[in-house]
Amino acid sequence: MNRVVIPLSDDAANIFDGDPPDRVCRHPTRAELHAFPSPTPARGRALVYAGGGYLQLMLDKEGVEIAKWLNALGLDAYVLVHRLPGQDGHPFDIALQDGLRALDLLATLPPLPLLHVGLSSGGHLAGVMACQHHDLKSAGAVIAYAPLNANHRDHKFPPAKPDFPPPEKQAFYDAWPIGIATEPHGLPQCPVFLAYALHDPVVPVQHALNLIVAAQQHRLDVEAHVFPQAEHGFALRGLDGTQDQWPTLAARWMTQRLR
Repeated sequence: MNRVVIPLSDDAANIFDGDPPDRVCRHPTRAELHAFPSPTPARGRALVYAGGGYLQLMLDKEGVEIAKWLNALGLDAYVLVHRLPGQDGHPFDIALQDGLRALDLLATLPPLPLLHVGLSSGGHLAGVMACQHHDLKSAGAVIAYAPLNANHRDHKFPPAKPDFPPPEKQAFYDAWPIGIATEPHGLPQCPVFLAYALHDPVVPVQHALNLIVAAQQHRLDVEAHVFPQAEHGFALRGLDGTQDQWPTLAARWMTQRLR
């Protein structure tokens, strides 16, 4: 499958650790898009955000593999390699800045419906992007096991959780608690699909529950699925429980958004 790398900033090209299908980007040096065109005429585009706790990017597991799945659904997919808060002196919102660079580029292409798709910390970034008032509007956001809001210092679960290092990472969570209606700019501007693990110790289900409560209070369009057997990081690999249904459920939901 053809892949095109599109630089979004004027820095040295990224170097990835490991070999496919387990490459990780531990030190992103520039913002770039890895474009995976649909093998059939595209009915939409997806901007894909890999997780890694804002400390690294799980390029293959939560980026490339998700892009190829979206290709099979008839979507052009663009995996964002973004820089990390606090690394190399980058500001707390560098991931958002790089995401907006990606939106600016996609806005120059012939119009197609746009979806944000993110897993783990990439799901938090997908949620942040879904809150943006950009000229390129979003048709929806697919978010899985993401730390959306309960890493904010005033809304933490569990309450005694320490702040996250580096300070810029904690500041980004504090600035963008997605689904906490009392915080500024934290409500998505598009429909949202959620997939979470009920007993996830890394990203507790409270992150999803907080957004569900906000959706109820503000009449947001949110579809949520919580899977009791799933572990954190199930992506498209850990499908040996009821979470084996999440790709099918998400595909159905995306089809409805793209009509």
